[in-house]
Amino acid sequence: MIRRLTVVAAALAASGVLAEPTTAPTTKPTLSLTEAKQLSAAAQAYAAQHGWPCSIAIVDDGGWPVLTARMDGAPVVAGIELAQGKAKTAAIFKRSSGDLETSVNSGRAAAITSGFVMMKGGLPVKSNGVVVGAIGVSGDTPEHDIRIAMAALEQ
Repeated sequence: MIRRLTVVAAALAASGVLAEPTTAPTTKPTLSLTEAKQLSAAAQAYAAQHGWPCSIAIVDDGGWPVLTARMDGAPVVAGIELAQGKAKTAAIFKRSSGDLETSVNSGRAAAITSGFVMMKGGLPVKSNGVVVGAIGVSGDTPEHDIRIAMAALEQ
């Protein structure tokens, strides 16, 4: 048994499987919780300034929640769920959820998929041109939702 293991280990070493990698691992930019809090705070400040209470969701580039918030007075029914769906959609598709809404409304029905929300209010968050996540806003009119999301990204 020990002889077999020795032979297997020698074969692996000779094949290079056990060798050190020749290139350094690459890293990608990410969206931190601190950055998500800043985006949420900026969105809430803009929404409060205009009297548009809403729900806000910040997700990572895989569409997974990093932070959610529901402002006092924001609609309870589906607010957080829609905000998360808009953010997830923008992150996964790497474009505005409103752009996708336009595609669906112009006959691209195949774009309708479970778990995605093709409505205005979701925008990708980029770092050095790379999508690291997204923000989704829900609670007022579609135009207000998108303005709140844009204000957060401009902060």
